[in-house]
Amino acid sequence: MDLETARQIALSFPGSEEKDHFGIPSFRVKNKIFATLWVKHNRMMVKLSPVDQSVFNSFDPTIFYPVPNKWGLKGATFIELDKVRKDMLEDALNIAWEAVIAKKGRK
Repeated sequence: MDLETARQIALSFPGSEEKDHFGIPSFRVKNKIFATLWVKHNRMMVKLSPVDQSVFNSFDPTIFYPVPNKWGLKGATFIELDKVRKDMLEDALNIAWEAVIAKKGRK
């Protein structure tokens, strides 16, 4: 998976837009981040629930793993783009996008 394909997938969700987030591209819906692109490391971070994070991590912990900080404990998950299948990246991004939409809808 290359960076541009990952970017296009993230932008394919309704209402998604790309904005800078401390020097890295972030993908947002209703101005809430659901993913970031770590260009220098060829990886993406998606905001999952801890349960969803564990499901993806159990598939392959070398592809899907918690961000190594407090955000990782809350479900922030790195995805290694050079190893991930396109359909799995799409699934992870969709779950992250839907979680933001659902959270914004409750307010």
